[in-house]
Amino acid sequence: MSTSTLTGRAGAGPGSGPVVVTGLGVAAPNGLGAEEYWRAALAGRSGIAPITRFDPAGYSVRIAGQLDIEPKEHLPGRLLPQTDHMTRLALIAAEEALADAGADPEEMPAHAAGVVTAASGGGFEFGQRELEALWSKGGNHVSAYQSFAWFYPVNTGQVSIRHDLRGPGSALVAEQAGGLDAISKAARNVRGGTALMLAGGVDGSLCPWSLVCMTKSGRLSTVTDPDRAYLPFDAAASGHVPGEGGALLVLEARAAARERGARVLGEIAGYAATFDPRPGSGREPGLRRAIDLAFADARVTAADVDVVFADAVGVPDLDRIEAAVLAAVFGPRGVPVTAPKSLTGRLLGGGAPLDVASALLALRDGVIPPTAAAVDCAYADAIDLVTGEPREAALGTALVVARGYGGFNSALVVRR
Repeated sequence: MSTSTLTGRAGAGPGSGPVVVTGLGVAAPNGLGAEEYWRAALAGRSGIAPITRFDPAGYSVRIAGQLDIEPKEHLPGRLLPQTDHMTRLALIAAEEALADAGADPEEMPAHAAGVVTAASGGGFEFGQRELEALWSKGGNHVSAYQSFAWFYPVNTGQVSIRHDLRGPGSALVAEQAGGLDAISKAARNVRGGTALMLAGGVDGSLCPWSLVCMTKSGRLSTVTDPDRAYLPFDAAASGHVPGEGGALLVLEARAAARERGARVLGEIAGYAATFDPRPGSGREPGLRRAIDLAFADARVTAADVDVVFADAVGVPDLDRIEAAVLAAVFGPRGVPVTAPKSLTGRLLGGGAPLDVASALLALRDGVIPPTAAAVDCAYADAIDLVTGEPREAALGTALVVARGYGGFNSALVVRR
């Protein structure tokens, strides 16, 4: 079982010091743009609905957090033939994040800005379309863009090209946990001297191919009522709903952000990642250790944390484990816990970055967004789950936790 942390305070590079977030870009099923999404989250407005992009009648899962856009309204026409829906959403989020930060990488020195993204598997919708062309018409009818449009690093590539991000560039695959890993890796780049990093994840094109792949996990809800399908921490939980979207964040050294007069949304204070032990080993899952290591990295204790944005997978056994871990770390009902992803579905590599964006907005406004109103917490003796209405609170530090299919665990601490 391996772990990694954010800071390397001894011997840190020229960018050592606090790493802060100066810009947000959000694409979510219940809101395109950070402020539109935030209004929806606080209002408890869900983006989960019946799938309309294709006929889901032959599939066990028929609802999702679907995000439809008119791409011509957001992107140049030359990009449309070469991009999957997922990548188009990433490009929109990247543009918003950089504009929000007041940063233009083209005006910066070469290699001064980079990008790290997380994704689960790449552009499924684009890939399915080209495979159908291959099988039905032959290889001459397959787009040359298939060579990269389906690939999991494609968001990093397209965003870096569009915004001249010639510095460090990479992509991570760890399902839901990958978005936290991407933010952490970008923060290390900033600590190593890179002036600006764009980081996070946008994921989850909805098409028959991707839906079949996700269904095979056995974790998707087959309930057809959008209000009852994804009920994390509820006795009626039956799995989660897939969704598409995510968030990208602009990261800079705090000193550099202050020097250029940038608005600071919060600090990336600490991070850790762990792996679960081998199934059947009898050893406890790695989530608790990830949280403890993230606290150590941030130099905080459980008493310093004001809110937790939960992984909230909606699978009864996994919800029970998470509730027990949070109760062990903070004490029973020791800290407010929320899962606004219950209004969007789980966004794979984009889900945890959206939680980080939510945490930063919560710190900014002093309010905790609710979990879906339909959720009736079955672990009320263990966790103080915020449901129904937003909760005003004095917020200084937030913990975001994420678990990926296959045993990945990540935890990230952000603070004002």
